[in-house]
Amino acid sequence: MDLDLALVRAFTTTAGTLHFGRAAGELNTSQQALSKRIARLEELLAVRLFEREGGTRLTEAGQRFLPAAHEALTAGERAIAAVCGAGSAVRIDTWGHLYAPMRTVAQAVHALGPVRLEPGPGRDWPSVAQALLRGDTDLGLGRVHPLPGGGDAGITQRLVRLEPVDALVGPSHPLAGADALRPADLRDSTLWCPAELTRLDFLRRFADHFALTRRQDGPNLGLDHLAQHLRGSAGCFTLFPADAPLPDHAGLRAIPLVEPTPLYAWSLAWRESARHPQLDTLLRGFSETGRARRWLDYAPQRDWLPDTDHAKLAGRTLQ
Repeated sequence: MDLDLALVRAFTTTAGTLHFGRAAGELNTSQQALSKRIARLEELLAVRLFEREGGTRLTEAGQRFLPAAHEALTAGERAIAAVCGAGSAVRIDTWGHLYAPMRTVAQAVHALGPVRLEPGPGRDWPSVAQALLRGDTDLGLGRVHPLPGGGDAGITQRLVRLEPVDALVGPSHPLAGADALRPADLRDSTLWCPAELTRLDFLRRFADHFALTRRQDGPNLGLDHLAQHLRGSAGCFTLFPADAPLPDHAGLRAIPLVEPTPLYAWSLAWRESARHPQLDTLLRGFSETGRARRWLDYAPQRDWLPDTDHAKLAGRTLQ
């Protein structure tokens, strides 16, 4: 029996989501085409891999096949790497650099063992999307949002982390002594944006949603410059990931936001038609790390996401 790895990948992706529509989206294909691939694989193996009534779930045969299917894909990746250059590095561009995206990459890669990465600094999501489409990079990590004119057409994305953000203020801010704040408590403060607000989709949507009308933007000159600005501006604040490190000398207060807690959505992005041989290995690393660290915890009554991020939740594969 000849096993087609495209069929095997269709199976593992569907097994990861237990939803044919979401799996088809991840594979950048139609649900009908995906169903045909699964049916063809079941025909070749002479077993049913999924139960489809009352929700999609694996059969006993599907559960037995899943570990071996992952091994088959990994073997295929190794075979391609042997031809194309053993251990070819994965070029990964990140953006949102004040939020330290490489700490998320490092934690996921640590779970995998040695994987060669070639990090590159992306200016923003539109520029990384263009680099992916040109073939100048293999993978992107940052906050993905819809681009005008279909600028992200042909790019596949996967949500890998939802990170709470804090309100970051200087020691002289009137709310610096608070143990926690609601977003509405910040309406008398000025939101500092370390770039033109039109380029900072998350901050803009946060300010619009919570009616924060006082906004100021300026150049992104790094974390030290941001800290200096907040220390010298008693009425200013910005948002900063709760788990991201601040310099010891920053002299700032990071105050948790509650009722609701805003979440920053980190996603991986790649061009499906130019998958790197180690992509599936990397995706498994993010999945395993995400499960262990509860990176995709989300409760609608507790948390807030921009409307454009809600669609990403439907495709979550980490629980």
